[in-house]
Amino acid sequence: MLEDAWIPLLITLKVAILSTAFVAVLGIFISYALARREFRGKWLADIFVTLPLVLPPTVTGYLLVVLLGKNGPIGNIIFELTGWSLLFTWHAAVIAAFVVSLPLMVKTTASAISAVDRELEYAAYTLGHSELETIFFVTLPLAKKGILAGIVLSFARAVGEFGATLMVAGNIPGKTNTMSLSIYTAFQSGNDTLANILVITLVVVSLVSMALTARFVDRWSV
Repeated sequence: MLEDAWIPLLITLKVAILSTAFVAVLGIFISYALARREFRGKWLADIFVTLPLVLPPTVTGYLLVVLLGKNGPIGNIIFELTGWSLLFTWHAAVIAAFVVSLPLMVKTTASAISAVDRELEYAAYTLGHSELETIFFVTLPLAKKGILAGIVLSFARAVGEFGATLMVAGNIPGKTNTMSLSIYTAFQSGNDTLANILVITLVVVSLVSMALTARFVDRWSV
């Protein structure tokens, strides 16, 4: 029974941590571009990034299947080059978690960056700092609370992802059966004991991660 709960937990943490790492890096880049840059098609880029937040997860999952499948524009290239298909692997679960959690990171971080006083950035420029130096030593540190909030929300969303993961990664025991998928399977099979264990474990993991992050943010803000 414990093994039935332990393996999905490890898979979930692996998927959530990796997807959150990618979200943090790419999300900050996209957020800065949306908050501080003016470019043609900006509104379209904003809509494209936000879309997974409003689409049903199964629709997002279906679109990923179309893109990543052997006959899809991305999946076909990968298959031709490597002979490997992304679908129904834990890598696909990471991609699904990344796609559905990215909007949370971008929206939160972009708002935090927009709130940073531009005069402080201009002051850094007049002191001889480049834009890149200003971003890393002025803008991002001042927006750190929003960035951390985005990371926490993205991690929580990745941990609880269900629909898109089921579509692109399936529910393969020991490979892609995340906590959410395992809870659904246990419930459907009438294994209430396992379902309860998985639910309690998932709730505890979520509460602990949020509590630790809140404490870390408070210390960092001093």
